[in-house]
Amino acid sequence: MNDWSGRRVIVIGAARQGLALARYLARHNADVILNDRLPDNELRGEQQSLAGEKVRWVCGGHPLSLLDGADLVCPSGGIPLDIPIVKEAQRRGIFLSNDSQIFLEEVPCPVIGITGSAGKTTTTTLIGRIAQVAADITARIDHALPSRRSHQVYPARVWVGGNIGTPLISILDQMFENDLAVMELSSFQLEIMHRAPQVSAILNITPNHLDRHGNMEAYQAAKARILEFQSFADMAVLNRDDPGAWSLANQVRGNLITFGRNQPPPGQTGTFLTDDGQALMLQSIENGMEKVHYLMPRKDISLRGEHNLYNVLAASAIAFGAGIPIEAVVVGVKNFIGVPHRLEFVRSWKGADWFNDSIATAPERSIAAIHSFSEPLILLAGGKDKNLPWEDFARLVATRVKHLILFGELADKIAQAMITYTPESKVKITHCSNLFQAVQTAAKALSPGDVVLFSPGGTSFDEFRDFEDRGEAYKKWVMELP
Repeated sequence: MNDWSGRRVIVIGAARQGLALARYLARHNADVILNDRLPDNELRGEQQSLAGEKVRWVCGGHPLSLLDGADLVCPSGGIPLDIPIVKEAQRRGIFLSNDSQIFLEEVPCPVIGITGSAGKTTTTTLIGRIAQVAADITARIDHALPSRRSHQVYPARVWVGGNIGTPLISILDQMFENDLAVMELSSFQLEIMHRAPQVSAILNITPNHLDRHGNMEAYQAAKARILEFQSFADMAVLNRDDPGAWSLANQVRGNLITFGRNQPPPGQTGTFLTDDGQALMLQSIENGMEKVHYLMPRKDISLRGEHNLYNVLAASAIAFGAGIPIEAVVVGVKNFIGVPHRLEFVRSWKGADWFNDSIATAPERSIAAIHSFSEPLILLAGGKDKNLPWEDFARLVATRVKHLILFGELADKIAQAMITYTPESKVKITHCSNLFQAVQTAAKALSPGDVVLFSPGGTSFDEFRDFEDRGEAYKKWVMELP
């Protein structure tokens, strides 16, 4: 582990990741300055959360003088790397890091890392659930047969976090070598990282965050860093059916496990579906011999949608790569109903089912959500733009959606994309000023048997703090319908 005593660290951004990192470094005797562009009076809650910690605050801007004497600069994930203080740090040769990088440098146990344009959170959560089943098996063996502790089933304790939930740096001091950490990693975190987990998975790479990265090449390069710094003893997991992820196969340094619909080619380890699509299978290479294992019937998967089928295939491949028993995979997947704000069922009201898919912050995510339903759809879409293409979304909406309700900054851009397809489509388009009005409009427009799908395709920042805040507001307003 690093000796942080006396090292001067500038943490930029007082959100979840920045606060967790500042607390960790202060408790390990670093000289920590937490810097945010917001003024003091807008950060009272954040400052209170670090009360008692040896952290100095500099608010209301990013003065370059902060870099004088700095040993390390840590921009949080939401901080663009082209702001002057970060560029000046690079010019001066001051090293950049972040909470995820420092976590990987100091964590005592194996780590599974998961990234991708879509499905990260569901897959990360599912892996955590599967690993916890394995940990429970370990606990039962230890209790019933203490003499077998030397043959421990992997792992002892499971920690899940990163880009979701708890930043893992905040619980690092509780981890031991027999544990397992499962972390979600975003492109924002990866673009400055030079460490990688022992098991690294890329679920897919489709257009996303182009407002931050500028182009697909830069975005894909950020994702690829999860493979770039692996060792030859490590494991990579890639989607055979996704061109963006699969194009990185030549960058894999260690072992490769894949997942996809069809059986992998001879000699390759991976998960797949039977020819009739009704069962999940695993092909492995053991002692030079190819073996095929039955995992579970597809009917045991409670999650809706083709994209969630891929998430289960991915989680099964990742678990196998991490040495988790197949039995734990089966138990972990069964009855898993997903994560809040990801095709989350809210309620049935006046004969229609309402779903919350606030996590859909790119058109590709909304497309996947639409494909998850066969019922007549009322779709609520909009939010803030990320400079992404909307043509594929518009083409699908024109054939699958009966009423498109638009809101937020994106409303006009989506409506413009729809112009090409609406002359031959019966889709009705309604503009609303905000999400609340969109919910009220949907309530008046529905018929029994409809699905009201909130899958915005844009980010939440034009009206809400984040996608979770937006999803909670949507659920509240739906539950309040009389």
